Amino acid sequence: MNFEPAKYGDVPALHALVESAYRGESARRGWTHEADLLGGQRTDAKALREIIAANDQVILLAKDGNRITGCVQLSHVGDGLAYLGLLTVDPTLQAGGLGKRLLAESERFVRDHWQAKAIEMTVIRQRNDLIAYYERRGYARTGEHRPFPHGDRRFGLPKTPELEFAVLRKPV
Repeated sequence: MNFEPAKYGDVPALHALVESAYRGESARRGWTHEADLLGGQRTDAKALREIIAANDQVILLAKDGNRITGCVQLSHVGDGLAYLGLLTVDPTLQAGGLGKRLLAESERFVRDHWQAKAIEMTVIRQRNDLIAYYERRGYARTGEHRPFPHGDRRFGLPKTPELEFAVLRKPV
């Protein structure tokens, strides 16, 4: 397994992977999907290209040969803080340890490249199983909640109005 930053040529396969892991029937093959809470898209190719172009962000790919099997978006927030999002593992490979490896590589990356002291993420508050997964890996709830971007179709179509994010943080 190799870890490397995404390039523009990776966007079609990357986009297909993210959508397959988060939305629709294909996502139900894995345990981390949001298909019961959200419809519509998880992201789009334009947003992925914008992240790749940004100086303070990176999408790390997990590749098995030329096949993208997972990814994670990292953002340099500043003041010793980085943000982790879009953690994705191919639904057919979930529960095989790749998510843990992506988290470890993310923590190493933000420490080495941005001298981050902590990494933060937001998880839909209603996703107790996913929050518990991150807690087992050293992330802790901060007690802060952030609003879900209801009405912005770029982030999906909520199936319930109660969606909001819980903030988790881990020292790195």
